[in-house]
Amino acid sequence: MPTGNGSSCWKTSIPEGRMRSLFRGTILHFLRDPGPEPDATAWQFFDDGALLVEDGHVVDVGDATTLQRDLPAGTEIVDHRGKLIIPGFVDAHVHSAQLDVIASYGTQLLDWLTRYTFPAERKFESAEHGALMAEMFLDRLLASGTTTAAVYPTVHKQSVDTVFAAAAARNLRMIAGKVMMDRHAPDYLRDDVVSAEADNRDLIARWHGKGRLSYALTPRFAPTSSAAQLEMTGRLFREIPGLALQSHLAENADEIKWVRELFPDQRSYLDVYDHYGLLGKRAIYGHAIHIDDADRARMAATGAAIAFCPSSNLFIGSGLFDLEQAKAAGIRVGLASDVGGGTSLSMLQIMAEGYKVLQLRRQNLNPWRGFYLATLGGAEALYLEDKIGNLLPGKEADFTVLDFAATPLLKHRTEVSRDFAERLFALMMLGDDRAVAATYVMGQPAYQRAQ
Repeated sequence: MPTGNGSSCWKTSIPEGRMRSLFRGTILHFLRDPGPEPDATAWQFFDDGALLVEDGHVVDVGDATTLQRDLPAGTEIVDHRGKLIIPGFVDAHVHSAQLDVIASYGTQLLDWLTRYTFPAERKFESAEHGALMAEMFLDRLLASGTTTAAVYPTVHKQSVDTVFAAAAARNLRMIAGKVMMDRHAPDYLRDDVVSAEADNRDLIARWHGKGRLSYALTPRFAPTSSAAQLEMTGRLFREIPGLALQSHLAENADEIKWVRELFPDQRSYLDVYDHYGLLGKRAIYGHAIHIDDADRARMAATGAAIAFCPSSNLFIGSGLFDLEQAKAAGIRVGLASDVGGGTSLSMLQIMAEGYKVLQLRRQNLNPWRGFYLATLGGAEALYLEDKIGNLLPGKEADFTVLDFAATPLLKHRTEVSRDFAERLFALMMLGDDRAVAATYVMGQPAYQRAQ
């Protein structure tokens, strides 16, 4: 069994006569959460490493010298020495329809939605606009090193079609679903229970489980869905195997007060979702800042996960997520940009914001745990860890190549670092999309930074 020092590697048998690629560079991936005091057995690190890929899947990972010794003839060698190869980033909560409102000034959640978000989402009445923005959104994800995301399009059925079509063309493992709102939203963004169910069923039949795509039932949040719509959502979640479910939870004080007024019989915001059957495996809730121990215990018991959205929480002034309480309760937690409330699609920048949030909580985000949350942690939160999240043999070969010398300051900080942990932390704090040298999807190049 390999350890954190990368002294050995896993191997699987390789059929003869197949084309293969070997990617060489420094390699880091995670086996589990390294914790607040990093446990070196939780990751695998190869300073001079190699990743052997065949037919889009990992065949072997280990020391370059070992892997190259018995390399089958005809294997393509791709040289990324001096750079860091990691699993593709996983963004556990992001709005594909909100690129137009990223960096919109000066309000908190409910006013921000009304002033900026809803008018921007109205544009997705046009399938042409949706197709254009889906292309831009996925291009920007790949340029940021993100290969999987849980995506909120809009209430418009065609907005989901355009995201899935663009993701399928890129062979991405992607989760998305039609946003549902049948009250407390502008007329131009409302659906109703009957149309929402019909749209969901049609979209599920067309996209769920096709290639690398998964469908997520997506009520925006409890205030914008009636009891009947939430009940319908819970029924579909139970009825159709393998669906994901995503929504927002306990992000903002005024939002929580509103939920209490709308659902006076429920103990908490989370209890509203629980009452209508919206908790369980593959359910992921964005934010979950203002929840209590009973909520955490219920999330852990049902398998519901949390998307930690530090950039958005700071920008909109929502509050500080308590990572240690969530992890102590046994909840799956992934990292998320929450663009457009968040100010960047770069998971490197989101890690940096997460570090600051947790500092204010008197908690610690070491670089090992930061990169875990952005890779395997996100895959676990989305219940995709059997397919992505690390580079074990058999996994889908989605990975990102990061450049320690991407900017002059990062290059200098790397050069004066005493060890790899310092280099990794500098990359976490100073890196952004400029640090992404290349992104690979199923072993094929999906993004290459201009030289």
